[in-house]
Amino acid sequence: MIQRIQSVYLLMVTGLLIAALCLPTGMFISSDLVTAAAFNPIGVTMPDGTFHSTWGLFCLLLLSAVIAFATIFLFRNRMLQIRMTIFNSVILIGYYIAFLVFMFILKSRLEVTYRLGWALCLPAVALILNYLIFRAVYRDEVMVRAADRLR
Repeated sequence: MIQRIQSVYLLMVTGLLIAALCLPTGMFISSDLVTAAAFNPIGVTMPDGTFHSTWGLFCLLLLSAVIAFATIFLFRNRMLQIRMTIFNSVILIGYYIAFLVFMFILKSRLEVTYRLGWALCLPAVALILNYLIFRAVYRDEVMVRAADRLR
């Protein structure tokens, strides 16, 4: 049922989260300001060839994208759609907490500075869209209950 606005929002959330999976969220820059390493959700590959895995971030984003896409097809069960949207928002907040933990651990371990990337705002936009989805689905539920009361 793609005609509903929440379905369009859910598709946008899915697209934003897939883009966030593929784009670097920032750069680790060494103290000599010459060498840099991109911080991707899957991990960081340093210029000397060492790889520091951050697979937890990748899993959280992937799980959130899958949940957002699957929620599109729950249009007949609006209360479940609301619960899945709230769960998706909790996962995205957990993503930001895990991101901060990984960033500070890697920053202290590698003794480098960190510069934020613009792709870090994509899950935040998805959180805002999740709020809009919640409002739209709840409004539909209220309309259906009001119509049932009139029968």
